[in-house]
Amino acid sequence: MERKITAILVLFMAMLMPLSAQMSKCPVDSLEYAHFEADTLAFDLQTSKLVPFFQKFDDVVNSGEGNVNILHLGSSHVQAGTLSHTIRRDLLLSYPHLIARRGMIFPYSAANKCNNPADYLVKRSCEFQLIRNVYQEHLTPLGGTGIAVYVQGQPAEIKITLNDEELEFCTNRIIVLGESNDGKVVPWIRVDTTYYYPVIKDPELRRFVFDVKDFTDSFAVVMPCDSSQRFTLTGVFLDNDSPGLTFHSIGVNGADLDDYLRCPYFSMDMELLQPDMVIFGIGINDANSENFDSVTFKNRYLQLIQRIKAVNPDCAFVFITNNDSYKKVSRRGYAVNKNNMQVRDVMYRLAAETQGAVWDQFDIMGGLKSMDQWRIHGYAQTDRIHFTVKGYKLLGNLFFNAFVDAHDKILK
Repeated sequence: MERKITAILVLFMAMLMPLSAQMSKCPVDSLEYAHFEADTLAFDLQTSKLVPFFQKFDDVVNSGEGNVNILHLGSSHVQAGTLSHTIRRDLLLSYPHLIARRGMIFPYSAANKCNNPADYLVKRSCEFQLIRNVYQEHLTPLGGTGIAVYVQGQPAEIKITLNDEELEFCTNRIIVLGESNDGKVVPWIRVDTTYYYPVIKDPELRRFVFDVKDFTDSFAVVMPCDSSQRFTLTGVFLDNDSPGLTFHSIGVNGADLDDYLRCPYFSMDMELLQPDMVIFGIGINDANSENFDSVTFKNRYLQLIQRIKAVNPDCAFVFITNNDSYKKVSRRGYAVNKNNMQVRDVMYRLAAETQGAVWDQFDIMGGLKSMDQWRIHGYAQTDRIHFTVKGYKLLGNLFFNAFVDAHDKILK
């Protein structure tokens, strides 16, 4: 009861505060080689689907009712977690009374040599095998996360603990996505020493729904396989009935557009997320191909967009252009990847066709060959593709600032 009264008071005080005061910009480092004046979401104010998105966003903020779902979908930049979680934290700490579900997550580090976002910890009882959408053949059909882990011939469990001290994500409904080779393995959820059996088992949707007695931020998924059985886990959805803002992030190292298109359960899992906005960060691996073709790239994006629009026709799309990057051409030699400029051009055309927006990361960085400056100053890694933690945090803050500007441009 005490917690409920406190939440009501926080909501009341927040509603008295102007939205611009709640969602203020983040301070960012000053980089002389970057084009921070380009830190904006480029969209058509007359036609963009960002307009109804931000109207819904404000309705939820002002009323304290309903939900807004944002999905960040990409490859290694997203799987690493720092970029996505920086945007998530900036957004939710602006509205602490509207921290809703943590949403879709995946236990990446249950498999060997697979990196996990830092905002939740994963522990495993034994070794799990990995399936990624980048593989030519998939042992099992993949879904919206584009990735899976499986255990075979023995019982196993994966423990997940949320560990961001400022964002109090708690769940009392856990949805496990996956299936067994014989259709007979039914997972359990363990919270401390209490075990829960699914209240809903849906083999067609590959979902097991668990209602947990008390809110929790730590639990284990138990897979009771025998010597002949295999259970494949494709995602965990952390749910509750709280209104507010949910920021999902899905990424697979090395993934390109075609890899996501080869996931037959992608659309089905999107129905669970119900995204109001999708922030696309796919393109860096497409551009790295020797056979990159801008027409094929655009058509693949349109196919993926169509699968999302089938779930929510009013979904708003934001395209993050590729960062400047280099290709390794010899043992110690690198060459700038000019395909990133073609990707940038395609994304502007996609935004126009889908009534979306572009966040021009390429221009913000400083354009062609700017990656070397980011690397020299400690914001990018030596592979000249990925950023350091400091770099991802800076980019996340910049994206959030562009989000604030777009909100104010539309609703002021």
